[in-house]
Amino acid sequence: MALVLLPGLNNLIEDISEEKKLPPQVVEAALREALLKGYERYRRTLYLGISEDPFDDEYFSNFDVGLDLEEEGYRVLASKIIVEEIESEDHQIALNEVMQVADDAQIGDTVVLDVTPEKEDFGRMSAATTKQVLAQKLRDQQRRMIQEEFADLEDPVLTARVIRFERQSVIMAVSSGLGRPEVEGELPRRDQLPNDNYRANATFKVFLKEVSEVPRRGPQLFVSRSNAGLVVYLFENEVPEIQEGSVRIVAVAREANPPSRSVGPRTKVAVDSIEREVDPVGACIGARGSRIQQVVNELRGEKIDVIRWSSDPSQYICNSLSPARVEMVRLVDPEGQHAHVLVPPDQLSLAIGREGQNVRLAARLTGWKIDIKNSQEYDQSAEDSEVAELIAQREEEEALQREAEERLAAEQAARAEEDARLRELYPLPEDDLDYGQDDEQIDSLKEVEKMPLNNSETEPEDPPIENDEASPEEDGAR
Repeated sequence: MALVLLPGLNNLIEDISEEKKLPPQVVEAALREALLKGYERYRRTLYLGISEDPFDDEYFSNFDVGLDLEEEGYRVLASKIIVEEIESEDHQIALNEVMQVADDAQIGDTVVLDVTPEKEDFGRMSAATTKQVLAQKLRDQQRRMIQEEFADLEDPVLTARVIRFERQSVIMAVSSGLGRPEVEGELPRRDQLPNDNYRANATFKVFLKEVSEVPRRGPQLFVSRSNAGLVVYLFENEVPEIQEGSVRIVAVAREANPPSRSVGPRTKVAVDSIEREVDPVGACIGARGSRIQQVVNELRGEKIDVIRWSSDPSQYICNSLSPARVEMVRLVDPEGQHAHVLVPPDQLSLAIGREGQNVRLAARLTGWKIDIKNSQEYDQSAEDSEVAELIAQREEEEALQREAEERLAAEQAARAEEDARLRELYPLPEDDLDYGQDDEQIDSLKEVEKMPLNNSETEPEDPPIENDEASPEEDGAR
């Protein structure tokens, strides 16, 4: 068959490559696969309404499509094995036929033949299949390249540029590195900062949350400005002691989108130093606040509290409520991580924070349930009795939970024991076969079963006498 011409093939590949941000070689491979699927569709349509489709999933595995970029066309090629007698014309070719053009041909050799159909015979359905498969293959390649490019990034924080707005989301152009093509990423409403001004072409630092598949849109990057990882990255870039390892960030609690507009975004960062002579809080703040100011500017004025981590829960809770002054921390229920914090009356509102933001972030940072109490009105005996009731209630709930888990485990064990007993009484067919036997033993068993029986063996044995009255054990088993 002659070459099927595709005018403008080179321009088509270049346009797709530029539009989809894919290498030309990837586009060529996708086009070859799509044309091959179109050929399969063409072959199957020949049997429509005449007989059942004779092709299975692996039937066309020996077919391929070759692109000729110079003449701008393609050919369908089939690899066939040389045999004496042909059983499948699509997979085999007769030796005498090959000998007419190649005298040294031998049985078992493989030859490649041109089986390209005429362009007019290809059909509308085959062309539609080719188009659909090409679009799907390009989407798959895009997803694969995006996942490979962004999944293993050592630095999850990227620079993004605002492109457009879709509903409440901001669509941004994200690049994984210098010289790499930009990929669209979505910044959802919940991941935006209230102080950001998302105007066209504005650039922001964003945290890469995930790479996922969006229906009808293909692979999509989801980025965030509210993720705590962005704060960690900014501090690591601004504080040399963190990069060197002498200072470490232990925990971060961030409320980038407060429940009320009257409360601004705020973050608490707990830091610790590996070396005694290094002040972790001072290292993060910098001279006259120069280092932390860079972080605040990038987050558009977000309030950031840097506190010192401590292995002592009381001291850690006290530090976490900064800038409030704390008189005492009582760990009323260490097992349940419940603490009472006593503060002077003038520090009560500061410790709680506007709409409870300060104590809420402190609880997230430390992992403790914190109750702020007025030190002058605190009745220790009454509070202890109330806490004792709470502890008793918690212990009761834990006991009920353990009892439920033990009961479930006992039921599962009893069910497994009953299944094993029934399997012993009524074995399944597969239980009769020893799965430890190798293939040769199984084959020998099958051969024995196929052997003819002797004369004595051909006589049927008397059937076993069935007893209508079942034993109590068998009746219970049934």
